[in-house]
Amino acid sequence: MTESDLVQGCIAQNLACQRQLYDRYKTAMYTLAYRITGDFDDANSVLQDTFLAVFRQLPTFRQEATLGAWIKAILVRNAYKQTTKIKRLVAVENLPEDSSAINWNIGNMDAARLEQAILALPEGARAVFVLNEVEGYTHREIAEMLGISEGTSKSQLSYAKKRLREMLVIN
Repeated sequence: MTESDLVQGCIAQNLACQRQLYDRYKTAMYTLAYRITGDFDDANSVLQDTFLAVFRQLPTFRQEATLGAWIKAILVRNAYKQTTKIKRLVAVENLPEDSSAINWNIGNMDAARLEQAILALPEGARAVFVLNEVEGYTHREIAEMLGISEGTSKSQLSYAKKRLREMLVIN
């Protein structure tokens, strides 16, 4: 089924089309929601809210971007709203305090340790870092999605990278 057929089926409230759309995008969207929120339950909530919004807003989808990109933009806004609503402290254990021996040799970095460090970032910095470094969005696109200025996006990315360097000292 083409993307256009899938959209038309969802607009017509065809449950099989809605299920197919959900199944096609749920894994990638959940992963992104988790990376932004840093919490499994919050990511599930964001995923659910996103797909409810997608099905409500599909009649306004102008197909100027891919369906996946459009869904991702809705998800990013929902995830960012979720992180600003819920303030939490993320405990990070066993991360070194000494930042004198920074080495970004990613080949030697434990993926779980990197993920843990990213999740420990404050929500704004984490969202910008994930959107820029993982998803490849520009600062202009991030600013539009999150309702912040480009300068704030750049500042948050710089802060995120600095904090990660401090947390990920490799001996």
